[in-house]
Amino acid sequence: MQLFKTVVVLIALTIIVFKTVSAQNFQAHSSTQEPSVLVTLETLERWEDELSNWGRWGPQDQKGTLNLITPEKARQAAALVQEGETVTLQHFVTLEQSLDSQTFGPTEHRMSRLDPVTGEPTFALDEIQFSLHDGMLSHVDALCHYRKEIDGQYVIFNGYPQNLTATGCVDLAIDRMGTSYVTRGVLVDIPLMRGVEWLDPSTPIYVSDLEAWEEFAGVKISSGDALFVRTGRWAKRDAEGPWRYGQGGAGLHASVLPWLRERDVAILIGDAVNDVQPSGVEGIGRPIHQLTQVNLGLPLVDNGYLKDVAEVAARLQRWEFMTSIQINPIPGGTASPFNALATF
Repeated sequence: MQLFKTVVVLIALTIIVFKTVSAQNFQAHSSTQEPSVLVTLETLERWEDELSNWGRWGPQDQKGTLNLITPEKARQAAALVQEGETVTLQHFVTLEQSLDSQTFGPTEHRMSRLDPVTGEPTFALDEIQFSLHDGMLSHVDALCHYRKEIDGQYVIFNGYPQNLTATGCVDLAIDRMGTSYVTRGVLVDIPLMRGVEWLDPSTPIYVSDLEAWEEFAGVKISSGDALFVRTGRWAKRDAEGPWRYGQGGAGLHASVLPWLRERDVAILIGDAVNDVQPSGVEGIGRPIHQLTQVNLGLPLVDNGYLKDVAEVAARLQRWEFMTSIQINPIPGGTASPFNALATF
């Protein structure tokens, strides 16, 4: 009888959780269907060729648009440092179990030298395990992370076959993309421009918004820049708690893709998944991810921590800064923690 009561309670709790999760039923923003910005699968198929950077830096290239971060670009970025004030652009994993963490695997942190009898630590050594694509981790996606199918074969940027092994990607893995970059960072803070703390879930960001920001902030996004697009994900989370931002999150709309190619952005950093969710493009969930990584060779950073940099930029009234990026060269890795700083 006790077992029966326990099962009944567990079923009831499961139903409550299911109803709570199901209540988060996100719909594509209605504006994504307006003719001026509407993107279809046919549009994306055409852009695969029109926006392609395949072969631009040679047939053996594995860095994509990171090639646009030249020594001259680094020198220009260094000249932006005036106050010497530095903030982090990284959010690291936590042990919190929530809707937006540990979705691709568990996060565990433990001391690694324990007394076999007492279980107490005997030395100051520890180890940590986490997913490189964790929802709480700022991470750079390797260019092997997304693929497309050509004549029955999966291919990745620059025409490489997507060759996966038990230890990772053979080509375009994170360790093939360079380890350190310094370039000009430009923050686009759409919530600030609109006078809100954050954008509501599923709010799309269009080219018109990006160019309105350029006028608002007095900056122009140019070749080799690191483009930071803030939606306010972390501010919303701090105020209201976690939600399924990967299903209902503000972000760039697919119509921005030609603009990203035209401006030759070197690396794109969002504070959520970069793509507005739902995407508003019928038949594909993350078109920004798909075309930037496979066709443009433009690395993306998901879950960038843009809260502190936004506060400093607003106080200084400067939205361009030097950004320094370190990539952990994980052999065959599909991503790396985004270890980066903004210096004003």
